[in-house]
Amino acid sequence: MATLSPTAPRTDDDPAREAQHGDQKATAVRLWWLPAMATLVLAMYRIGEPLLSRDELTSWDMSGRSVGQVLATVQRVDGVLGTYYLILHAWTSVFGDSALALRVPSALAMTGAACCVALVGRRLFGHRAGLSAGLLFALIPGVSRFAHEARPYALVMLAVTLSALLLLRALDRPGSPWRWAGYALTLTAVGLFHLIALTCLIGHLALVAMRARRERRTWLGFGCAVLAGVVWLVPVVVLGRAQTARQIWWITKPGAWGLIDIWSQLFYSGLCAGTVLLLALVGCQARRDAVVFCTVSAVAPVLLIWAMSHGHISYFYFRYMLFTLPALAMLAGAGLSTGARSRRVIASVLAILTLLTLSDQKSMREPLAHYWSDGPDFAAAARTIQQGYASGDAIVYNRVQEEALSLGVSYYLPRDLKLRDVFLSESPIRRNDLAATECPDPARCLGGEKRIWVVVEGNVPDPLQGLPPTQVAALQAHYKVSEQTRPTGLTVSLLVRTD
Repeated sequence: MATLSPTAPRTDDDPAREAQHGDQKATAVRLWWLPAMATLVLAMYRIGEPLLSRDELTSWDMSGRSVGQVLATVQRVDGVLGTYYLILHAWTSVFGDSALALRVPSALAMTGAACCVALVGRRLFGHRAGLSAGLLFALIPGVSRFAHEARPYALVMLAVTLSALLLLRALDRPGSPWRWAGYALTLTAVGLFHLIALTCLIGHLALVAMRARRERRTWLGFGCAVLAGVVWLVPVVVLGRAQTARQIWWITKPGAWGLIDIWSQLFYSGLCAGTVLLLALVGCQARRDAVVFCTVSAVAPVLLIWAMSHGHISYFYFRYMLFTLPALAMLAGAGLSTGARSRRVIASVLAILTLLTLSDQKSMREPLAHYWSDGPDFAAAARTIQQGYASGDAIVYNRVQEEALSLGVSYYLPRDLKLRDVFLSESPIRRNDLAATECPDPARCLGGEKRIWVVVEGNVPDPLQGLPPTQVAALQAHYKVSEQTRPTGLTVSLLVRTD
């Protein structure tokens, strides 16, 4: 039987080479496939059950507006979220506006982020560390929580992790303009989804400084890519800065405790935060440049945002810093692969983490999980109105605080059930805004309806509590309370005409 010489070069038809290449390809697929599937399963499990949050209701409202209306609205409010609203508008025009449909883009984005975590982790720490990082990322309750949120946070995490992956690829071939161009595009995406997430550039700068040292070509490529990626964001920055006082006035300035408490908020689980941070400390024994990159990427943005938040406006809100979770997952993956020498031990640690976070995962899928414990339960309020509805009924909302009451009840009411909004003068859509204007003379706005539903926030004894005095006077002059129910966080009353 003829045999190949040990020194003979292998051709493309060499079975040994094909088998090795096939094994490597299968291993590479498993690297991102397992974290992706774990994330997707957890993300899709009961995704439509929690009621839409106040912010998600705004996303629904904006997604139903035309492109022209969205662009006009972001000139006045939510300018930094315009890109997300346009994407959601295109999505819902095809798939509808159910809670499931509104949240699926976030679930898919979080799945993509898990893939990138595994791929970046492999490049930084090795295959086993990358796989561990991707699976750890999938098990973090905060990841599932914001895969269920019809807001841009999951897309931000995808853009940030993808930018890290493309930066590493560009550093492999710093002379390739196409690789730097891809990196620049992801930076633009990061800024378009959330400007604060551009603080991820601190970690990128640290990585380039360690990898490039004095290589001018690398520094030139990095500098040009950052400039090209950020320059398109100038209009968004201008809009966002002009609108911050209206949009995030409610965020309080953080104290020193905020730097400690932030981690349990990010993970949505103190036990998970402690486990991942402990593994991350073990991972600090790995490659120096990789450890510095992950550490700076996870910690530096939090410190910078904390410092910035002691000026006129505070930005220190945990949702704005969710993009730091992938770096922590990568470092923890390195720690898990270093401390556990066998696959069984790694699988055991992941199983223990699953059990530790089971109650957290369960609680965030409850109907009111996207709210505090006191609601409001818009779906229950809508059911009350639907069950007692009679043709010709009208409705009044307490808009003194926000527009969420009208949005929440309207979303859960059947689309064919029409209720005249008695004191509405100009809707948010007509105003190209998120807030409506109300009738200046409520007495004249009453149209002689025999029955009016009133929805106010809180479980209160007075069905008109919180309404402007002029509206209260107009209603009391012609109506009396017939029925009253108190779903969680709301009071729904039916007024009947007395004259």
